[in-house]
Amino acid sequence: MELMVKGMTCSGCVKAVTRALQGQDKGAVVDVDLASGRVQVRGEISAAQARDAILAAGFTLDEAA
Repeated sequence: MELMVKGMTCSGCVKAVTRALQGQDKGAVVDVDLASGRVQVRGEISAAQARDAILAAGFTLDEAA
């Protein structure tokens, strides 16, 4: 799945998003493009779980993307 995450500004943000998603699915493969805010997730995590994890980590999603 692909998500557009708003509020990421540094490599620490990338790590926080990755940790949050892998906290829901330890085997998830997470690819983050900091410049565009695009996050690709491959694994067993559902879209709702991914959304909740990102929000809990303090970021927002661009729902229009």
